[in-house]
Amino acid sequence: MKHVIALDVGGTGMKAALVADDGTLLHEARRATGRERGPDAVVETIQDFAAELLDTGRERFGRPASAAGVAVPGIVDAENGIAVYAANLGWRDVPMRALLSSRLGGIPVALGHDVRTGGLAEGRIGAGRGADRFLFVPLGTGIAGAIGIAGRIEAGAHGYAGEIGHIVVRPGGPACGCGQRGCLETLASAAAVSRAWAAASGDPDADAADCAKAVASGDPRAQEVWLAAVGALADGLVTAITLLDPRTLIIGGGLAEAGETLFTPLRTAVEERVTFQRLPHIVPAALGDTAGCLGAGLLAWDLLATEVPA
Repeated sequence: MKHVIALDVGGTGMKAALVADDGTLLHEARRATGRERGPDAVVETIQDFAAELLDTGRERFGRPASAAGVAVPGIVDAENGIAVYAANLGWRDVPMRALLSSRLGGIPVALGHDVRTGGLAEGRIGAGRGADRFLFVPLGTGIAGAIGIAGRIEAGAHGYAGEIGHIVVRPGGPACGCGQRGCLETLASAAAVSRAWAAASGDPDADAADCAKAVASGDPRAQEVWLAAVGALADGLVTAITLLDPRTLIIGGGLAEAGETLFTPLRTAVEERVTFQRLPHIVPAALGDTAGCLGAGLLAWDLLATEVPA
């Protein structure tokens, strides 16, 4: 059976699959990233994991994978196959595509940015299916975005398109790792809500999920923290809507797991802020933590589709 390797590399774990041409997951596996061992060890682990998947495909389906797709965090030069920089993994200028292709017997390899790759999957086979223009925004430790246009993800001229988390929504606000103050992700990410709720509740171990539960139970302190984050998020999203005019706005990541505790006030807040703009459909992501892996599979199949036969 013809198949491809899909690999989604995260800061703590890696998700992988062998994917058929209709998107069926033929085999799934997970492994720790092991970033505490340093960037070189992480790169070696990625190569080892991919090689194991190649062997698994050969044993189970009688042939090796036809291609591989890999999604990694940080700054990615997808065109040249280079993992430029990832703060949480510590690497710089890793020729990931060349390394993996060599390790996998010369099969073609596609490299993608983790959020954009997840957005590709959500747009084609998830919550954005059928939408010609969408914006995918996962709310996790940080906030990023993937701009979907006619089944493709726009990377921008330098690979930075979609960095909605660094829109300044509260000038002079909390310091951000990017060097600015008041960035969206310092106020509305899951990590930001966790920090704010830990301070408001007096429990240093409290997190965003605890805050959502407290909101649902009617705790006024939690509601104050939650609505402040929702307001900042709505401000950032309206800026994105003004610039991009998406038909569908897909919200994923940890905060989206709160369901209507998030989506009901968020839809209201966005609607209150738009003036001339057309309000997009605001929907939860559908693929959960498999989006990056599924998207990596799509990258691999796309690569095969664009190859010119010899």
